[in-house]
Amino acid sequence: MAKQQLWRNRWGFGLGTVGRDMTAAMVSMYLMFYATDVLNVSNSTLAMITGVIVFMRVFDGVNDPFMGTLVDNTRSRWGKFKPWMLGGAVLWAIFHVLMFVDTGLKGVPFVIVFTLFYFGWEISYTANDISYWSMIPALSRQQKEREKIGSVARICANVGMFALVVALIPVTNYLAGLTGSLQKGWTALAVITAVLMLGFQMFTLLWTQEEKIVAGPKEKTRFSELFRIIFKNDQLMVITGAMLLFMCGYTLTASLGIYYFKYAFGDENMYSIFALILGVSQLSGLAVFPLLSRRWKRAQLFGLGIAMVILGYICFFVSPMHMLPIGFSGVLIFVGQSFIQLLMLMYIADAVEYGEWKLHKRNESVTFSLQPLIYKVSNAMANALVGFSLFASRIQGAESAADLTARDVSILKIFMMAIPTVLVAACYVIITKYYKIDEAFYAKILRDNQATEARLLKED
Repeated sequence: MAKQQLWRNRWGFGLGTVGRDMTAAMVSMYLMFYATDVLNVSNSTLAMITGVIVFMRVFDGVNDPFMGTLVDNTRSRWGKFKPWMLGGAVLWAIFHVLMFVDTGLKGVPFVIVFTLFYFGWEISYTANDISYWSMIPALSRQQKEREKIGSVARICANVGMFALVVALIPVTNYLAGLTGSLQKGWTALAVITAVLMLGFQMFTLLWTQEEKIVAGPKEKTRFSELFRIIFKNDQLMVITGAMLLFMCGYTLTASLGIYYFKYAFGDENMYSIFALILGVSQLSGLAVFPLLSRRWKRAQLFGLGIAMVILGYICFFVSPMHMLPIGFSGVLIFVGQSFIQLLMLMYIADAVEYGEWKLHKRNESVTFSLQPLIYKVSNAMANALVGFSLFASRIQGAESAADLTARDVSILKIFMMAIPTVLVAACYVIITKYYKIDEAFYAKILRDNQATEARLLKED
């Protein structure tokens, strides 16, 4: 592939996720906060929508492989990824805005409409997300090039996500002044993020070009083959189990952050400062990863990332209510998390080649459908823990930090820092014990796959 096209693939793919992660973060991280602190829903309504979110995320995650099969079976002049990417993005933008429109409903009618909008949001997000990320193995089969594509993509994704995180409080307050209410300010922000998502997706749709890969047999993947494709790929199962635990811990920390600064630290405006520190930390980690990968093996980078995250959680838990030690703890957690985040993407990409090597069939989208499943199921687990923590710490119903006791703050910290520490440690144990696709094994897999493809070309 020409150098110019390699550059276009890296940046075209990467820029496509800037608006995506803004839009995704607004729902995955702040929908509960919007419900409790903007709409001021009742305790019974909060319990119902928590149940809806948990159920819908698990249900949609389980259905992700079926969407992956549809993508893998697509044949069009634009390839198999881009039609689903575009259609999903358009519908996603519509349902995203609807999620933050005040219908004026209360109680059960509110929950019913909320469920319908959330279901539409999840399905359209899934179509876009699976087709987007499963394109990586089709852009290159070289590990180092994938790392470059993945690094740029994760940097762009984190720029988008942390731009939203940092801007959330000041921008919604500013828009509230323009529109006349905080709720309308959130609606306006939803419109802005939806437009940005569609705009940045055009870079991927117009700039990227897939590598020509011959991987037989050429018949379409049947739904009846799904369980074989997924469960026979033992390395994919290892990655999925480990990263479910890691992402549950990470999402739990990220989701409770805004509550921590409002009700424990006592100044919700400092949340934007903290988020800025975290954003710079993640971007720095992603930027330095390719440099470290030249000298260090992936297993070493994984161990370093896990160690930094666990040390950061310990420092955060014992930290006094001062931004300097809290900020230092955040740097450790999110630099380490950026390493794990990128390695997870690379591990799943390599599992595509492993699946082709073991099962003699290439299924990028079915394999990559496990990535959104990881995010959705871990998000569901985290949201269940968030909802429980709000009741256990008595934050639900509190007006300010003055309403919480030292016991309540301790409960919040246990959910936000101690539980994630245990989950991250369990992730490390699973990967180090059961994951076996190191650099040497991957080179063998790639040689064998290319030999098989060469034989198929001669037969044709």
